[in-house]
Amino acid sequence: MRYFRFSTLILAASLAASSAPAQTATPKPPAAAPVIPAAAQKPGKPVDALFGALKRERNPGKARGIASQIIADLNDSGSATVNLLMQWSATAIKEKRNAAALDFLDQVTVLDPAFAEGWNRRATLHYTMGDPRKSMADIAEVLKREPRHFGALAGMAGILTEAGKDELALKAWQDYLAVYPADRDAQEAVTKLSEKLAGNRT
Repeated sequence: MRYFRFSTLILAASLAASSAPAQTATPKPPAAAPVIPAAAQKPGKPVDALFGALKRERNPGKARGIASQIIADLNDSGSATVNLLMQWSATAIKEKRNAAALDFLDQVTVLDPAFAEGWNRRATLHYTMGDPRKSMADIAEVLKREPRHFGALAGMAGILTEAGKDELALKAWQDYLAVYPADRDAQEAVTKLSEKLAGNRT
């Protein structure tokens, strides 16, 4: 669906960011990934400054660059084990081994439930596997942890649009634009939904 191409593009960037370190790593995933306590999240949240810059930026090209930096930052859990599981999930998704990818992501959410990107990756995987209900449940978990997660907001907007819940979809896109105002595709989505809703009321 057209609206979901935003979150698909975000997922592609997310997979690229998480799999980049894996290019130098040769170990293959074991049958059961090691269960090691996840490291504490990095203090200070430097991503806050990037979100501030994204909110202020009005040039679409520059905003995309900032958004890519945010995605890379959100992909780093601060735990070597969790990051490795994310890399394995990215590889499994690319190879269309969805069951294996889901297993890795399940382990991520157990090892480090505070890591928003683990829930976001699993939300996207649930959607691609045809389960929007589970996808929305995971999106809710993402937004509890990081309300500015524009990838999760785009995914929510896409699912709501496909379900015909235009008013809720419009609200999700408006929340998205509050975080990422320079995204012209999202601006177009808001305009079209607003016009559709206005037409329905007349």
